[in-house]
Amino acid sequence: MHATDMVSSTDTNPATIQYRFSHCSLGAVAIAATAQGVCAILFGDDAAALENDLNARFPASRLTPGDAAFDGLADQAIRFIDDPEGSVDFPLDPHGTDFQQHVWQALREIAPGTTASYKEIAMRIGAPKAVRAIARACATNPIAIAIPCHRVVRSDGSMSGYRWGTARKRTLLDREERS
Repeated sequence: MHATDMVSSTDTNPATIQYRFSHCSLGAVAIAATAQGVCAILFGDDAAALENDLNARFPASRLTPGDAAFDGLADQAIRFIDDPEGSVDFPLDPHGTDFQQHVWQALREIAPGTTASYKEIAMRIGAPKAVRAIARACATNPIAIAIPCHRVVRSDGSMSGYRWGTARKRTLLDREERS
């Protein structure tokens, strides 16, 4: 699978998901992947909260600690979190509705160091009245940073909410702005 490939999966419960809890420059992180690619990059305060988040997102899946091959993929993801100026060089396997997939693909087209408003994303995907649905798709994004929902702001350019906290969002935007 090429680094820019993103599997479009509406199957929200793959059979087996490998995971690892770690730390990065943004705090505690969970990296999880199916056989097709990374299906979750989640931030939290501790491993217990991250484990609860994974279980809630993938209730019918078998979650298993990552093996040696998975550790290489997790290490790539953590390097990307800590230095997101390059492109994602690992496969993604986000699980969501067709609409969410469409929004998440549009988010991946926002260049590092730039932002777009929810309204602009709605226009890009041909759903100009779906601003609230765009915001909801951003809030349910399972793959932080690699699907850059942190680059979405209000129409006036001001900071909006972020699933993993506005402090993390500000840190990410500041990093990208300096690059």
